[in-house]
Formats: sequence, structure tokens, C-alpha cells
Amino acid sequence: MATGVKSVKKKVAPPARPVVTTPHFDFEREAFADGHRWVAGVDEVGRGPLAGPVGVAAVILDPDDLPEGLNDSKVLLAPARESLCEIIFAKALSVSVVFASVEEIDLFNIRGAALRAMARAVAALSVRPHYVLIDGRDLPDGLICPARAIIDGDALSMSIAAASIVAKTMRDALMCNLGLEYPQYGFAEHAGYATVGHRRALASAGPCPYHRRSFRLEPREE
Repeated sequence: MATGVKSVKKKVAPPARPVVTTPHFDFEREAFADGHRWVAGVDEVGRGPLAGPVGVAAVILDPDDLPEGLNDSKVLLAPARESLCEIIFAKALSVSVVFASVEEIDLFNIRGAALRAMARAVAALSVRPHYVLIDGRDLPDGLICPARAIIDGDALSMSIAAASIVAKTMRDALMCNLGLEYPQYGFAEHAGYATVGHRRALASAGPCPYHRRSFRLEPREE
């Protein structure tokens, strides 16, 4: 029996678009406003691989000559990273790069080794920073100045993004060199990460001196 009531179709909202962020210089300007003249960004790369060190970079950008195109190194292709790395070294007021060795990683665990390397990278800057912006949620002990931890900082802060680009580029170059010394593992292709090919090489040849003994190195079922 007709009721005279029309059915109404519910409108379905379109799926939300992912938020795309571009690193900015607002955190640095906040630090300037608080009286900090030199502000460094710090980031690390290489926590996840089975082999090789953790690379950490610290960068103090020139606020009057900021490089264009800075972004989280993970979203940049290798040619863009390498080009930007050269620009950062040319334009930045100071850049430092340090590595946490495999032995340090196995001794202090990956988090502890990365934090120790961050403190060393800050101390190694030729221009002493007055404030530091660090990617992540943790601040290392032993910093020479006040600091702020920023989750996803490499996607938000230009200084941290610059550090992520330098750290990634320099670690990749180091792993390519290790690949020449140990060609059986293919380090130049995967930078030490746990790819299928890397695990197969480990199963066949066993670990080399640059594999992290504290990580699970045995092959897994794929």
C-alpha cells in the first residue's frame, strides 16, 4: 500500500584526501623570536636495515638563503635528493654528518645508538647552535643547547627536512661503497634493508662484519 512517503537516498561523502604537507620555516622563526640565533635541524636514517650504520645529519640553514624544494627524504627520488644535498652543503651555514656503527647499535640498541649519534652530530657543527629541532619524539642526552622534538619533523620543518636529505644521501653513498667490498649482498640496491634478495644472500653467505648481530638475520618464510 502506498504511503506517500518518498525514500531518500543518503549522500555518501567522498573519501578524504590525504593531507600533503610541505616543510616550512615556522618552527625556526619561533626559535628566532625567543632569542635563539642559530637553529639546527637533526634527523637520522637507517634504523630499520639489517646492515650498515645509522646516519645522522645536523643542518643550520641560512634564513636569508633557504634552498627550494626541501622535503622529507622518503618522498624524494634519489636524483632529487642528491641534487638537493649538494645545494644544502653549498647554502647552509653549517652541516655535520656522523654515523652510529654496527658495534654501537648492537651495544646500545638502535634507539640508543641513534640518540647518541644525534648528540654527536649537533656537537660537530662548525657553527654552535643555540636551539635544535629533532625529528621524532625523543631528545638525546648531552645536547649542547635546548631542543625540541617534533613528530614527523622531516615533513614539517625545513631544517629537519634538509638534515633528512643529507643523512639519507650520505648513508646511501656509504652503503654503495660497502657493496663494492661485499658484492654478494647487493647493498647498493637495498642499502641494507631486509629485502627478499638480501635475506637470500644472508642465507647463502652468512653475515659480514657490517651486519647487525642484535637484529634478526635468519631468513624468514616469504
